[in-house]
Amino acid sequence: MIILGLVLLVIGLVAGISILWTIGVILLVIGAVLWILGAVGHAVGGRRHYW
Repeated sequence: MIILGLVLLVIGLVAGISILWTIGVILLVIGAVLWILGAVGHAVGGRRHYW
């Protein structure tokens, strides 16, 4: 999810499409939150680790 967010962020910035940039930022933040929750040991979606 983090990689998809970065890709959409870059495409949105290069192409000048603001909706892709916005979606990229949202996916990047959600991916980072899930990664942090999985790293500290909280179960995310029934899984102990989130990759």
